[in-house]
Amino acid sequence: MALEQELPLISTIAIGLSLAFICGFIASKLRISPVVGYLFAGIIVGPHTPGYVASTEIAHELSEIGIVLLMFGVGLHFSMSDLMKVKHIAATGALVRIMVTTLIGVVFASFWGWSLSGAIIYGLALSVASTVVLLRSLEENKLQHSIEGHIAIGWLIVEDLIMILALVLIPVLAHAGDAQNLQMISGAILLAIGKAVLFALIMGVVGRKIFPIMLSEVNKTGSRELFTLSVLVAAIGVAFGAAQLFDVSLALGAFFAGMIINSSKLNEEVAARALPFQDAFAVLFFVAIGMLFNPAILLEHPMGVVVTSLIIIVFKFCLTFVIVLSFSYAVKRALSVSAGLAQIGEFSFILIGMGMTLGMLPEDGRDLILAGAIISIALNPVIFRFSGFLHNYIESHPVLSNKFITRDKHTPKPAPQVPILNKRAILVGYGRLGQQIIQNTQNPSLDFVVIDLNREKVEALKGTGIEAIAGDATTEETLQQAMIDKAAAVVIVVPDPYETCRIVAAIRSIKPNITIMVSASNDDEANYYEEHNIDIVLLGRREIGRSMVERLNAIQA
Repeated sequence: MALEQELPLISTIAIGLSLAFICGFIASKLRISPVVGYLFAGIIVGPHTPGYVASTEIAHELSEIGIVLLMFGVGLHFSMSDLMKVKHIAATGALVRIMVTTLIGVVFASFWGWSLSGAIIYGLALSVASTVVLLRSLEENKLQHSIEGHIAIGWLIVEDLIMILALVLIPVLAHAGDAQNLQMISGAILLAIGKAVLFALIMGVVGRKIFPIMLSEVNKTGSRELFTLSVLVAAIGVAFGAAQLFDVSLALGAFFAGMIINSSKLNEEVAARALPFQDAFAVLFFVAIGMLFNPAILLEHPMGVVVTSLIIIVFKFCLTFVIVLSFSYAVKRALSVSAGLAQIGEFSFILIGMGMTLGMLPEDGRDLILAGAIISIALNPVIFRFSGFLHNYIESHPVLSNKFITRDKHTPKPAPQVPILNKRAILVGYGRLGQQIIQNTQNPSLDFVVIDLNREKVEALKGTGIEAIAGDATTEETLQQAMIDKAAAVVIVVPDPYETCRIVAAIRSIKPNITIMVSASNDDEANYYEEHNIDIVLLGRREIGRSMVERLNAIQA
């Protein structure tokens, strides 16, 4: 125990991650989401269960890093054009759902005898969804680049903006009572909005020029650790600076930093460097949630737990479903968005902390919100599966089908089919190496189609006459859109070897005998690729580009 007391940070990370791994592995074997295992790991090392107790404060700070890196990743792949496409439903849906859910929460909390301020915090905490949980669910269901994925993410961004204002108002609410506080509220709102706008303007004007140049200069040094460090500075440093100087949340600051770097040619390399840290700290986020939970609430206030869970899961699901349908989206999209947002997370925990500090929220309120969070997070994968079952059920019953299944007015019109005269080469990833390959391949019998996650790059490529698709190359939908059945070869120039192998597996499941070429940055990566059913592995950036071009030029029509 002496070591645990002397080195609380190391012991919290070591024991927390180890238990998370064990519990997550067991959950995975039981065909349950690993997130459930991470939450149970937190309960085990929390202060409300016997045995070792990890530092709650340290676990919370570590989880904040996970949120920062996660939002940084969202910004890296965020497209303003995508948000603008769903701005009406995102803004209206987020505002209506927060207002209605908060009102329902206030009604029940008042019935339990809580103060009005505590009831409002309880309702607000139940009204917002978790970014971490949503993104994990979208990734698992291959929806992060779909229309419903854009709606859900845009919805959360609006919710976060509303919560920032709520966090400004709550301290004022704690001391409300005379007319002077109305002036305080007005001033606080205007100040918060002004600071957020100023930060956005600085990032948009100054950051858009500085970050791409900084990353490019660091990349020229050839040092991988320096480049990785620059990524962490961009994510965590900007988030911390935004919080200190502009009172903007860490998550929002990191999101803006990712958005700015999105315009850089090195955004894929940046994403690859941030991903391992993002995954590890996201696990600690779930462990930190579990540590706060007192299981005794399940016996002391069982009806409160049931009511809280029903509000989060059932009521919010139904309300979101109605809102999305009212904007003329297909029932399948409405069900997916509703499932993704039927949980609570990060801002709920911030509200809990503030409410407890200000003496507004009773301890039962804290435990009820945490119980609802754990239950909704644990059941979210089940809710997604249920939404799929519900969609199939509606489709199979004519009465329901005629009532609910309407034409989706937001589905893009399919592009006119153009006869394919040449063979196709699919290029996954369009960084510097991808650009080199397309520019130097001189084969009149070969047409390129590029698959990339960055929609801005895709639109720019389309403007130059190159066929390009914005999507995830690990999904069958994206590969079929690229007409993989007509392709002679696939070239993968993604910097993450694990992601590359996932793409290879997806391609092999559709077209087993297609030629696949990948790039390796070192001998270890090359050896790893050779064990994963890849035809050609090329090492060294210049040699990779030259060799790939030679092989592509040799393909005959």
